[in-house]
Amino acid sequence: QVQLAESGGGSAQPGGSLRLSCTASRVTACIAWFRQVPGNDREGVAGITSGGIIMYADSVKGRFTLSQDNAKNTMYLDMHSLKSEDTATYYCAGTVNCQTSRLLRREEYRSWGQGTQVTVSP
Repeated sequence: QVQLAESGGGSAQPGGSLRLSCTASRVTACIAWFRQVPGNDREGVAGITSGGIIMYADSVKGRFTLSQDNAKNTMYLDMHSLKSEDTATYYCAGTVNCQTSRLLRREEYRSWGQGTQVTVSP
């Protein structure tokens, strides 16, 4: 199991920016951000493998950037050009075994952070 600690999030206006951070207790094979709004399934936003492969959901490509600091076991999600539809609870997820093709599949992960709220409104 992996313990994950999230930070960041909060409120922003449309077009604004926010940064999320996720620190893992150990090295992971895959680590990713998911988001969920009430009544909807949890969807993959962006993820990275230990080999440095990064994937983004189509809805955030060109607006969100994922990066990591391996020395700190910390992953960052820089969110720009925020839209109201980005409003959700964002969760960090990690796993020590994964398939790259399933990087943004919720079923691939067994360890989750507590979630952090992102609200985009005028």
